[in-house]
Amino acid sequence: MEENERARPCVVAVDGPSGSGKSTVSRRLAVGLGARYLDTGAMYRAITWAVLRSGVDLADAGSVAKVAGEVELRVGTDPQGYGVSVDGVSVDAEIRGPQVTAAVSAVAAVPAVRALLVARQREMIANAGRIVVEGRDIGSVVAPEADLKVYLTASEAARAARRSAEDATDVAATAADLARRDRLDSTRRADPLTRAADAVELDTTGLGIDEVVARLRDLLTGRGVA
Repeated sequence: MEENERARPCVVAVDGPSGSGKSTVSRRLAVGLGARYLDTGAMYRAITWAVLRSGVDLADAGSVAKVAGEVELRVGTDPQGYGVSVDGVSVDAEIRGPQVTAAVSAVAAVPAVRALLVARQREMIANAGRIVVEGRDIGSVVAPEADLKVYLTASEAARAARRSAEDATDVAATAADLARRDRLDSTRRADPLTRAADAVELDTTGLGIDEVVARLRDLLTGRGVA
């Protein structure tokens, strides 16, 4: 492919529940495409970290939204070295901790928080040129005109095993937490976790990362944008 063709703008939306492999797949795909990478889940986690730091009640939507609107959030888009900071403080490790994980679905369900971050995400996508964006509402809400929309799934057992291995946690406890988050994310009123009608659904249960990336590259080639 000619260099000018490779430089054509391209947006890939990768959605799916936790443990489906979307983060690793999205980063690796972005590297292969020479594209940027945006982890929208990290943005919600960073806001959640800021809310917990502030000490406001998670059930107080107004206060949660106020914190979200006041913090300075920076999210990198380099797939090989992205970082997240809040008010100038790096929070890459903190946002993956159990406290944030337990609270992020509640914060992400606040409509004002979603509106704020969706607007920010759309701005970043518009300025990126070529970008792979992962989350739970990318194809359905954030980037409905994406060149490729993918919804990754996996069996509950596979998802729990993957996440447990990442976090060094008990598989049964991890499975229960994933089920809790699935329920909250798929039933929230604002932008619930869902597969866009025109998204390609791919079950990653028995597939390796390279196999999933290869399939997505094939899909993009078929659309003339790989």
